[in-house]
Amino acid sequence: VQLQASGGGLVRAGGSRRLSCTNSKRTASNNAMAWFRQAPGKEREFVAGIAWSGGGTVYADSVKGRFTISRDNAKSTLNLQMNILKPEDTALYYCAVARKSYPSVQRSDYAYWGQGTLDTVSS
Repeated sequence: VQLQASGGGLVRAGGSRRLSCTNSKRTASNNAMAWFRQAPGKEREFVAGIAWSGGGTVYADSVKGRFTISRDNAKSTLNLQMNILKPEDTALYYCAVARKSYPSVQRSDYAYWGQGTLDTVSS
């Protein structure tokens, strides 16, 4: 597994952004995947997760209704559509591959991590 996240940048509050994560080794299609984020001075936190099939999703309460996670196993990509962005969404966003086929909110349940992409939301 080799994960590469992209799509971060600067956006105004209320705007939208789409993050993508590509697994260049095209493996782990039977594993759940997720996005985590880490704001300056804070712990890394779970944002959204998706089952291997794409049929089961889990969201943090803070992003529910605004963010949508999706995956394309044929292309080995994971996406995060972020709408109605808020300044508190500013963080380094990491994609991760789980050890199991269904997503977990626990960091320890993820075996592989991308390098992170920075998304900044201005007020």
